[in-house]
This record gives sequence, structure tokens and C-alpha cells, in this order.
Amino acid sequence: MQRIACEERPDWRERAEAVGFDFHTIDGARYWDERAYYSFTLKEIENDLEDPSAELDGMCRELVARAIDDDRILKRLAIPVAFWNWIARSWKRGDPSLYGRFDLRYDGKGPAKLLEYNADTPTGALETGVFQWQWLEQAIAGKKLPAAADQFNSLHEQLIAGWKTIGAGRKLALTAIRENPEDAGTVAYLEDCAQQAGLQTQLIPVDDIGKDGRGQFVDTEDRPIELLFKLYPWEWMMREAFGASLPGASTQFVEPPWKAILSNKGILPLLWEMFPNHPNLLPAYFEDDEKAASLGNSYARKPLYSREGANIELLTQGKPLDQDAGPYGAEGFIRQALAPLPQFDGNYVVLGSWIAAGKACGLSLREDASPITKNTSRFLPHAIIG
Repeated sequence: MQRIACEERPDWRERAEAVGFDFHTIDGARYWDERAYYSFTLKEIENDLEDPSAELDGMCRELVARAIDDDRILKRLAIPVAFWNWIARSWKRGDPSLYGRFDLRYDGKGPAKLLEYNADTPTGALETGVFQWQWLEQAIAGKKLPAAADQFNSLHEQLIAGWKTIGAGRKLALTAIRENPEDAGTVAYLEDCAQQAGLQTQLIPVDDIGKDGRGQFVDTEDRPIELLFKLYPWEWMMREAFGASLPGASTQFVEPPWKAILSNKGILPLLWEMFPNHPNLLPAYFEDDEKAASLGNSYARKPLYSREGANIELLTQGKPLDQDAGPYGAEGFIRQALAPLPQFDGNYVVLGSWIAAGKACGLSLREDASPITKNTSRFLPHAIIG
């Protein structure tokens, strides 16, 4: 694994906007950054990232199967009791998942370590599946990369395959927060994948979705929504005014309700308990567990619910190494063994390993000057060389 400086394309911004990647720059600072790329060997990709990601996916599914039959786990995860049976039914009938992203700590010198799982509303799919692949093709054509260079990246194809299975000929509605450019871009991309899979689609801002007299969710024309992709977290939905209508709704959701179990940093201590000393896991405990003291005074403190690094605190020898503010933490915290991100040329980097249609299929890399990855952290492409 290496970080290699390279010349950026002079027209990359125009090319990004041509494929719908309008959020390539955030608040005047570049989010996409191709002034460098990360190179991997095929062995690193297959043995250290692809295979472990598939194994982690299986472990997470095993955790869900255990959780739906154990109220103590659901309570530990602060999932409202009113939704427990609904979540269990979703799992038992096999509601399909489209995608998810594991965030990993990896430096090419040892096993990848799971930092967290973005199981419910991961963003970054467009830049991973489309734009960095375009960069690879043009870098090869411009002889900036060897002709045999490749990329761990079949995300686009897997998303289309996933929609073919999930859609089953039905009309798909997709929703997100209206004012968020990144969410809007992600949903527009996933809509395009669904259309390539042969589905009829419609985009509906989340606040435009209504309910009819029977409590069923409807679109702006009062037509029942049969299939809904929502880039809106389950923990938010369950606490909204419409949350009480979720268990009785006929709508099939993507991601499915059982993903509410995995979209929770409480899975980190639960996985460690189920698979102690697994090479791809870090020791982790709920903060009120007496075993948390075994981590000493150097650890990552994470709220059960958090997004884009909010309310995460890294402590070393009891002193803050880095922390980020935010609105989370009321439901509780976990502590995870401290595993500082590796630095390449002064940049901290985290790897995102994608699961789509049940297969480990893509890699994204985010860089930051600080050890906590945030929504402003830069996205860099990668290549397999050798």
C-alpha cells in the first residue's frame, strides 16, 4: 500500500459534474482529490480487504440472527421496544439489503481492523463506483498508470444486480433530505442504477411523503409507495411523528428494518463478544461494562448513534487526541481500543470497503489532516498495481 502523487486532470471538475458528481467541492474546499492515489497489490486487496469484508458481513448477519431472539441485545442497542417485533419479522422473511460500507483501519502491514459499519445510509457510492473508475481509465489512457492497472471496484455492477433482485418489476421511490447536496447526489445515482436494472422510479423529498387514511405511506399523488429507498437513518425514522406507522406499513424499505441493528456502534462490543480476538476486530465494550476498564485510558469513545465522526473522541493516556462536536450521545457510548489511522505523507487515511448485493465489491479512501474522518475529509482514488 502506497500513496503516490500524480498530476490531476485539468478538467476533472467538469467531468465530475457531467456524471452528477456536483458535490466534488464542499464549502470551497476540494472533496474529490486526485493529486495523489493509493496503490495496492492484488494480494493486499484479495487477502486483506475483500475476503475479510465478506467475513465481516457474515459475522454481522450472525449478530442480527442472535439479536432478534434476545431482547437484551435490542435493549443494549437502544432500539425502541415498539419496533422489536417488526425488525424480527423483516429479518425472518428475508428482506433484502442493497448495500453497506465497512470503515477499516489498514496500512498494508497487518490485518484490516473494523472501525465501524455504515450499514443503513452510506454515502460515497457515486464517487466510488463511477468517478474513480473513470479516473482509472483515463490515467491508463494517459500512461499515468500501467496498462495492466486495475481497481477493486464492481460496485456499480453490483448495485444494478441488487436492484434487479429487490425491484422485481415494481416501481421504486427514493427519498432523502431535500437540502443536502451529497445525499441528493447519492440518491440520484442509486436511481440511475435502478433504472439500468429496469425499474420505474420517482424521487420524493422525505418531507413530501404522506400517509393515507389507513396509515399507509403515499407519494405526492396519494399513490401507495410499494418500494422505498430511504437515505434517512432508521433511528431518526423511528423517532419521527410518522414512526408509529412504520410497523403497519405495506411499504418495503431499502435498507430493510433489520439494518437498524447493524447501523449502531453497539455492534462493535457485541461482535467482539461473539468473536473474541478475531484478527479484523478491535476490543470494544459498552461504556458501562466493567470490562471497559481493560482498555486503560487510551481508547476511542463513540456514541451508539453518530454520523460523519460527530461526538467521537479519541483519548491517549487519558488526554484528548482528537474530538468532534455534534448532537449525539443521549443513548449511550461504547469504548473501542485505540487504533490510530495510518499516516501517508502527513494524511490520515481510512478505507471504506463496500458490500452490495451480498458481495464485497469496492474500495473508497478518505483522507484528513486529523485522525477523525469527517464529512469534509477528501476522497482519493486507488489502483491495483502488481
